[in-house]
Formats: sequence, structure tokens, C-alpha cells
Amino acid sequence: MSKMLEETRQQPEALSRTLEEASDALKKLRHRFERHRPKLVILVARGTSDNAAQFGRYLIEITAQIPVSLAAPSVVTLYHSELDLSDALVVGVSQSGESTDTNAVLEDARRRGAVTLGITNEPSSAMARICEYALFARAQKEESVAATKTYACQLMAFYLLACALGGKVDPEALRRLPDQVERALRLENSIAEAAADYANMTRAVTVGRGLNYANALEFGLKLMETCYVVAERFSAADLMHGPIAMVERAFPVFVFAPAGVTWPSISYVLDRVRELRAQTLVITDSTNAEAAARGSRVIQLPDAVEEIYTPIPYIVPAQLFAAHLAAIKGLDADRPRTLQKVTLTM
Repeated sequence: MSKMLEETRQQPEALSRTLEEASDALKKLRHRFERHRPKLVILVARGTSDNAAQFGRYLIEITAQIPVSLAAPSVVTLYHSELDLSDALVVGVSQSGESTDTNAVLEDARRRGAVTLGITNEPSSAMARICEYALFARAQKEESVAATKTYACQLMAFYLLACALGGKVDPEALRRLPDQVERALRLENSIAEAAADYANMTRAVTVGRGLNYANALEFGLKLMETCYVVAERFSAADLMHGPIAMVERAFPVFVFAPAGVTWPSISYVLDRVRELRAQTLVITDSTNAEAAARGSRVIQLPDAVEEIYTPIPYIVPAQLFAAHLAAIKGLDADRPRTLQKVTLTM
């Protein structure tokens, strides 16, 4: 069994720890933001952590109504631009806390008057030392290069940050997430069977919208790094603005399809790709009976999940799918070629 699979299965406990052990940090953040609420949030990350940051962008803007920007690290590291970051909260996201360009942006931001926060799995990391505040993803050690439990814990950390910023996030809903992930993991056998149908896949499209756009990005990344599939990743809206031209008969399309405000646009995508006779796999839950009838294959989570809380349980089938597909292809998901656990860039 791969470490990737093993660590995917550890997510209920990791999420519970992240939630339970954040109370002191959350109190400090709330106290700070009650005194001085940021007018802008800037998120800086790379790789899987950058996908988590995409989720954070949607979540904070939706629940706390504070504008959020995703940093371009080279603006600081290569162009040495002197940004005015007064009244800004700059949040770095990194599994290891050792990402060189992410940390360089955080150091620069703190010098320029920003409040800095690190979301990392490593309390002893450079990021934790650089930042004024920290929210720790309590995933414990992750050995597989392909991140799974750290991504889910980063999403949980963003829910906690949204709470600290006064966002409309229900703590009870967060406490239900570990159990919902546990039940999603019980679908592993059927997910492995579905993956077997894609043994010869070399290209694909992953699609989400809104809060699940991050999951489309992350699922596509997992297919690329563990299965060597060329995966294009789109929001449902962007797919329709040109890229759908590449979809043809039997082309693999993976779609995150919760009920809620994003469903009409997702539904339209499913109708269009069905007309094109694509091979669609839909990830949804028991609240969306319409989605269950739209895909060539459907992975339906047993819980009824409000859209805002779907990203964590919805990523689990995608992670399991990628891990099993890598095994079917005879690939080592834990050690993808040319990759290391910590990537250093400037």
C-alpha cells in the first residue's frame, strides 16, 4: 500500500487535531482582528498549498467580505517591488514551512507593515518563525511527495481563519467534517473499481466552480504528478470560453458537482460534455440527485453537505482515485519522477 493511500485514510484524525488544537491561536487572531480588521488579505503559496489558497480566497471573500488577492512572489523576489501593505493581512501557506519564495514574501510583507500569518504543518519551520501568527495544520508527518492530508488540514485552517475574521462559518459544521470524511473513505472500493476504467488515460479535464474550483486544481495536480496524466484544470465558466473545444468522444472529464449556487453552471457543463459523448466522472453528495443522473460514472458521498462545507469531503474521492490509478499504472505515487517533498524556488 502506498503512503499516499495510507495518509489519505488518516484525514479524519488529522482534521480533528487541526480543529481541536487551534483554540489558542484562534483567540489571538480574533483579538487582533477585533482591534484592527484588515482591509485586504494577500495569500502566498506554491503547488498544493496554492490550490488551498484558492479555496481560502473564495471562502474569505464569501464569508468575511474582505477582498483577497493571490500574491505573485516574483514581484518581490525578482522585481523587488516595494508594496504598500499597511492594513493588509499576508498569509503564507506551505506544508513544510520552508518554501523559499513564499517565506521571502512574508519577510518583506512584515517589514512593510502587514500582519503576517503562516499556515503550515511544521511548528519549527522558518515560516513559523517569520510570521507574527500561525495556524498549524496538524497533519503530522506526511511522507508521500503527493500531499493529501496536509491539503485537507490547510482547508480546515482557512475555515478557522475565516472565523477569526468574523466570517459566517458554522463551528458545528466544521466539527462534522471529520466524520463526513470518514464516511467518504468507505467508498474506496468502488472508487478503485472506477479508476480501473481509466488505466490508459493520458489526458483529462478537471472542473469545479466557486469553492470547489480549488479541488479541480488539486485533483488535476494529483493526476499530473502521480499518474503522469496531462490534466487541464478549469472553472465551469472558463471551460466554456474556448477549452471545451478539446473535448471529444470518450475524453475524460472529472466534475465536482455540489448542490447550491454553482450547480446551474456545472449542470450546463455536464449537458454539453454529454452531448460530446465525453467520459464523465461526477463527484457529488446525497443533496444533488440531478448530478447523480448526469455522469458516465458518479461518486456520491452519503452525507447531505451544505455547499460551503463540501470541499474537504469532496477531495477525498479524488485523492483515492489518483492513488489507485497510479497503482494500476504501476507507478509510485509516493515518489513521482523528478519531484521532491520540498521544492525550493525564488
